[in-house]
Amino acid sequence: MKKIEYYFEQFLWKSRFLVLIAVVSSLIGSLVLFVVGTLDIFKVGISAVNYYLGRSEQDIHEFIVTDIILAIDIYLVAVVLLMFGAGVYRLFVSPIDQSEESGIAHPFNIQTFDELKDKIVRVVILAVIIEFFRAVVDIQFITPLDAIYLALSVLALAASVYLMNMNQGKKTEGGKK
Repeated sequence: MKKIEYYFEQFLWKSRFLVLIAVVSSLIGSLVLFVVGTLDIFKVGISAVNYYLGRSEQDIHEFIVTDIILAIDIYLVAVVLLMFGAGVYRLFVSPIDQSEESGIAHPFNIQTFDELKDKIVRVVILAVIIEFFRAVVDIQFITPLDAIYLALSVLALAASVYLMNMNQGKKTEGGKK
Protein backbone atom coordinates (compact mmCIF):
# COMPACT_ATOMS: atom_id res chain seq x y z
CA MET A 1 0.00 0.00 0.00
CA LYS A 2 2.91 2.34 0.76
CA LYS A 3 4.24 1.82 -2.74
CA ILE A 4 0.90 2.75 -4.34
CA GLU A 5 0.71 5.83 -2.12
CA TYR A 6 4.26 6.82 -3.12
CA TYR A 7 3.55 6.54 -6.85
CA PHE A 8 0.21 8.30 -6.53
CA GLU A 9 1.78 11.20 -4.64
CA GLN A 10 4.56 11.36 -7.21
CA PHE A 11 1.92 11.50 -9.96
CA LEU A 12 0.04 14.26 -8.11
CA TRP A 13 3.24 16.26 -7.64
CA LYS A 14 4.17 16.00 -11.31
CA SER A 15 0.62 16.88 -12.40
CA ARG A 16 1.36 20.49 -11.43
CA PHE A 17 3.08 20.77 -14.80
CA LEU A 18 -0.36 20.69 -16.44
CA VAL A 19 -0.57 24.40 -15.67
CA LEU A 20 2.12 24.92 -18.30
CA ILE A 21 -0.67 24.60 -20.87
CA ALA A 22 -2.37 27.64 -19.35
CA VAL A 23 0.94 29.48 -18.92
CA VAL A 24 2.04 29.04 -22.53
CA SER A 25 -1.45 29.80 -23.86
CA SER A 26 -1.73 32.99 -21.81
CA LEU A 27 1.74 34.13 -22.91
CA ILE A 28 0.86 33.53 -26.57
CA GLY A 29 -2.43 35.37 -26.09
CA SER A 30 -0.58 38.23 -24.42
CA LEU A 31 1.89 38.46 -27.30
CA VAL A 32 -0.94 38.49 -29.84
CA LEU A 33 -2.74 41.27 -27.96
CA PHE A 34 0.43 43.37 -27.65
CA VAL A 35 0.91 43.06 -31.42
CA VAL A 36 -2.76 43.91 -32.11
CA GLY A 37 -2.66 46.94 -29.79
CA THR A 38 0.55 48.18 -31.37
CA LEU A 39 -0.80 47.74 -34.91
CA ASP A 40 -3.95 49.65 -33.89
CA ILE A 41 -1.81 52.53 -32.60
CA PHE A 42 0.22 52.53 -35.84
CA LYS A 43 -3.02 52.56 -37.83
CA VAL A 44 -4.24 55.61 -35.87
CA GLY A 45 -0.88 57.31 -36.39
CA ILE A 46 -0.96 56.66 -40.14
CA SER A 47 -4.53 57.95 -40.31
CA ALA A 48 -3.50 61.12 -38.45
CA VAL A 49 -0.54 61.73 -40.75
CA ASN A 50 -2.69 61.15 -43.85
CA TYR A 51 -5.37 63.52 -42.52
CA TYR A 52 -2.92 66.35 -41.84
CA LEU A 53 -1.13 65.86 -45.15
CA GLY A 54 -4.48 66.14 -46.95
CA ARG A 55 -4.47 62.56 -48.22
CA SER A 56 -7.64 61.56 -46.36
CA GLU A 57 -11.12 63.00 -46.36
CA GLN A 58 -12.14 61.21 -43.15
CA ASP A 59 -12.00 63.46 -40.08
CA ILE A 60 -9.71 61.73 -37.53
CA HIS A 61 -11.39 63.60 -34.67
CA GLU A 62 -14.36 61.24 -35.04
CA PHE A 63 -12.39 58.13 -34.13
CA ILE A 64 -8.89 58.92 -32.86
CA VAL A 65 -9.67 59.08 -29.14
CA THR A 66 -11.82 55.95 -29.08
CA ASP A 67 -9.30 53.99 -31.15
CA ILE A 68 -6.43 54.92 -28.84
CA ILE A 69 -8.51 54.08 -25.76
CA LEU A 70 -9.38 50.73 -27.32
CA ALA A 71 -5.67 50.03 -27.93
CA ILE A 72 -4.91 50.83 -24.27
CA ASP A 73 -7.68 48.46 -23.25
CA ILE A 74 -6.12 45.74 -25.42
CA TYR A 75 -2.74 46.37 -23.78
CA LEU A 76 -4.30 46.01 -20.33
CA VAL A 77 -5.81 42.64 -21.21
CA ALA A 78 -2.39 41.60 -22.54
CA VAL A 79 -0.87 42.60 -19.20
CA VAL A 80 -3.49 40.53 -17.36
CA LEU A 81 -2.57 37.48 -19.44
CA LEU A 82 1.13 38.11 -18.85
CA MET A 83 0.64 38.45 -15.09
CA PHE A 84 -1.56 35.36 -15.04
CA GLY A 85 0.97 33.26 -16.93
CA ALA A 86 3.93 34.36 -14.83
CA GLY A 87 1.97 34.11 -11.58
CA VAL A 88 0.61 30.63 -12.22
CA TYR A 89 4.07 29.44 -13.28
CA ARG A 90 5.62 30.85 -10.12
CA LEU A 91 2.95 29.42 -7.84
CA PHE A 92 2.69 25.92 -9.32
CA VAL A 93 5.93 25.14 -11.12
CA SER A 94 8.89 27.16 -9.88
CA PRO A 95 9.86 30.65 -8.75
CA ILE A 96 11.24 32.80 -11.55
CA ASP A 97 14.88 33.50 -10.63
CA GLN A 98 15.05 36.90 -12.33
CA SER A 99 11.82 37.95 -10.59
CA GLU A 100 13.15 36.82 -7.22
CA GLU A 101 16.31 38.89 -7.72
CA SER A 102 14.34 42.01 -8.68
CA GLY A 103 12.60 42.25 -5.30
CA ILE A 104 9.12 41.81 -3.89
CA ALA A 105 7.65 44.91 -5.56
CA HIS A 106 7.89 43.42 -9.06
CA PRO A 107 4.46 42.43 -10.47
CA PHE A 108 5.74 38.95 -11.39
CA ASN A 109 6.89 38.23 -7.85
CA ILE A 110 3.59 36.81 -6.66
CA GLN A 111 3.62 35.00 -3.33
CA THR A 112 0.08 33.59 -3.06
CA PHE A 113 -2.89 32.73 -5.22
CA ASP A 114 -4.89 35.51 -3.51
CA GLU A 115 -2.19 38.02 -4.42
CA LEU A 116 -2.34 36.89 -8.06
CA LYS A 117 -6.12 37.21 -8.02
CA ASP A 118 -5.95 40.70 -6.46
CA LYS A 119 -3.44 41.97 -9.02
CA ILE A 120 -5.48 40.59 -11.90
CA VAL A 121 -8.71 42.03 -10.51
CA ARG A 122 -7.11 45.48 -10.18
CA VAL A 123 -5.98 45.46 -13.82
CA VAL A 124 -9.34 44.13 -15.01
CA ILE A 125 -11.15 46.90 -13.11
CA LEU A 126 -8.85 49.44 -14.75
CA ALA A 127 -9.66 47.92 -18.15
CA VAL A 128 -13.38 48.17 -17.39
CA ILE A 129 -12.96 51.83 -16.43
CA ILE A 130 -11.12 52.53 -19.67
CA GLU A 131 -13.83 50.73 -21.65
CA PHE A 132 -16.43 52.84 -19.82
CA PHE A 133 -14.67 56.05 -20.80
CA ARG A 134 -14.39 54.85 -24.39
CA ALA A 135 -18.15 54.38 -24.42
CA VAL A 136 -18.69 57.79 -22.81
CA VAL A 137 -16.81 59.50 -25.63
CA ASP A 138 -19.46 58.31 -28.10
CA ILE A 139 -22.48 58.98 -25.90
CA GLN A 140 -25.29 61.16 -27.21
CA PHE A 141 -27.31 62.98 -24.56
CA ILE A 142 -30.97 62.99 -25.55
CA THR A 143 -32.56 63.85 -22.23
CA PRO A 144 -31.26 65.42 -19.01
CA LEU A 145 -31.76 62.02 -17.40
CA ASP A 146 -28.95 60.66 -19.62
CA ALA A 147 -26.53 63.15 -18.03
CA ILE A 148 -27.67 62.07 -14.56
CA TYR A 149 -27.07 58.41 -15.47
CA LEU A 150 -23.59 59.31 -16.68
CA ALA A 151 -22.85 61.19 -13.44
CA LEU A 152 -24.08 58.22 -11.37
CA SER A 153 -21.91 55.86 -13.42
CA VAL A 154 -18.83 58.01 -12.85
CA LEU A 155 -19.66 58.17 -9.14
CA ALA A 156 -20.00 54.37 -8.99
CA LEU A 157 -16.63 53.93 -10.73
CA ALA A 158 -14.97 56.42 -8.38
CA ALA A 159 -16.47 54.61 -5.38
CA SER A 160 -15.22 51.24 -6.65
CA VAL A 161 -11.68 52.59 -7.12
CA TYR A 162 -11.81 54.16 -3.65
CA LEU A 163 -12.99 50.91 -2.05
CA MET A 164 -10.39 48.91 -3.97
CA ASN A 165 -7.61 51.23 -2.75
CA MET A 166 -9.02 51.20 0.78
CA ASN A 167 -8.97 47.39 0.73
CA GLN A 168 -5.38 47.43 -0.56
CA GLY A 169 -4.40 49.78 2.26
CA LYS A 170 -5.81 47.38 4.86
CA LYS A 171 -3.82 44.51 3.34
CA THR A 172 -0.62 46.58 3.39
CA GLU A 173 -1.15 47.59 7.03
CA GLY A 174 -1.93 43.98 7.94
CA GLY A 175 1.28 42.81 6.28
CA LYS A 176 3.43 45.29 8.23
CA LYS A 177 2.22 44.19 11.66
